[in-house]
Amino acid sequence: MTSGGHITHEHETSSRISDIPRRWAAATPTGVAIREEGEVVSFGRLWANIEAATVFLREHGVGIGDRVMIVTENCTASITLLFALSELGAWPAVVNARLSEREIESIRAHCTPRLMIFTHKASPDAVRHGVQYRARDVSPPGLGPLMIGGFDPESEREPEALAREVALLIYTSGTTGKPKGVMATHRGLMHFARVSATSRDMTPDDCAYAVMPISHIFGLATLLLATFEAGASLHLFARFKPDDVVHALAEGEISILQGVPTMFTRLLAHLREHRIDVSAPRLRYLYTGGGPLDPTLKRDVEATFGQPLHHGYGMTEYAGSLFITRMNRPRSDVSSGEIVEGAELRVVDMNGYDVPRGEPGELWVRGPGVMHGYYRAPAQTAEALREGGWLNTGDIGKLGPDGALFIVGRTKDLIIRSGFNVYPIEVESVINTYPAIRQSAVVGRRTADNNEEVIAFVEMNGGATLDVDELQRFLEARLSAYKRPSKIVPLDTIPTTASGKLLKQRLRALVEEMLTG
Repeated sequence: MTSGGHITHEHETSSRISDIPRRWAAATPTGVAIREEGEVVSFGRLWANIEAATVFLREHGVGIGDRVMIVTENCTASITLLFALSELGAWPAVVNARLSEREIESIRAHCTPRLMIFTHKASPDAVRHGVQYRARDVSPPGLGPLMIGGFDPESEREPEALAREVALLIYTSGTTGKPKGVMATHRGLMHFARVSATSRDMTPDDCAYAVMPISHIFGLATLLLATFEAGASLHLFARFKPDDVVHALAEGEISILQGVPTMFTRLLAHLREHRIDVSAPRLRYLYTGGGPLDPTLKRDVEATFGQPLHHGYGMTEYAGSLFITRMNRPRSDVSSGEIVEGAELRVVDMNGYDVPRGEPGELWVRGPGVMHGYYRAPAQTAEALREGGWLNTGDIGKLGPDGALFIVGRTKDLIIRSGFNVYPIEVESVINTYPAIRQSAVVGRRTADNNEEVIAFVEMNGGATLDVDELQRFLEARLSAYKRPSKIVPLDTIPTTASGKLLKQRLRALVEEMLTG
């Protein structure tokens, strides 16, 4: 329904995230929860492991209001720990082991965990970090081989009321400044799990490919929690390898394939370069999120798999997706679909006033998924959470005539060139239609006359070489002069985060190195 010019749906209540596996362990204990490296874990076994992990954590002094940092890549042990800490009322801070030592220490110093756990069996990088914190090897029941260290007996506990409201800390993937720990709530995460499972028509017969890191909201909410909410299973992988996906699809192991656009780009490149005709007898649902969807990528994925590529828009600060395309209404465009149940949206100008429908503006959202705030960052929380419970997303978007959301860009990524707004997503979408290019990333650079220029980084398809003049001629016919890149830089691989998001800040730094070095 609509109210006061805003899009809205009714809210609902929830409890804690560990209730999800508990429910399925009681209802269908033999139902498959996780497939990992040939091993199968049922919901009954998973719950027994969670109970054993709870005992282990208590023995190491973990209780309500504590924080425990889990340095990991996707594995059954990290999922078990996540739910065990939920049972204790403690907060997991799950971080990707592929982060640098500086990034890991920055997060540790910020959240001051009582204990650090390193899942070194699943991640060679976790070993490196474990050694840094003088962690020791243990093999507790229900968890298997781990390293534990970084004990802090002085770690201050959170008040009980707050400890029970917040489920966990998710550290955002920013590349500069201090880390931001999003306090995601049990209510928000469980609400999204229900919304997501329902929107995908998921049942216990489904099996989802799960390589998106559970340290990221996509892997945590869209994959782990939503899949378990439906009683479905995860086909768990620590790292993305195209061969793993091809094999799992061909063997009929996967019914749901979800990932960021970069994952699909790399998968299609692998299929082309190795001349593989994809076989996916059980696949029924394709979804991409965590970044803008390029029209060329959507077309190529749909042509390859013969079914719609669904899309959505969400963020860490809202515990998952706010807009999702519907199963029975797939889109021919690259919109993020329709608003989800429980969420409200405003599209506002720089002064916080609603803009006319169809015009771009900053997206403000409200609903059960809104975070409690940024951990130990009251100023940043006040900047993001506005009066009336609205969350300023920092994203720019517009609504189509039917209410579908189109993301235009990030406020911080907007390039203003000679007084004109340049949205990198639009420029990237055009560059990506050039046959020799696999993907691109566009950033702005301040010039000496206080203007901004457009810089494009491009990653070529295997074996292709870049002819800059030819590409510029291609763009001349497709982009206004002020949108065209003043410099095009080829890279072997465009840098991304562990979750597959383009690292624009690293690219901006690279531009400065190239032009000043």
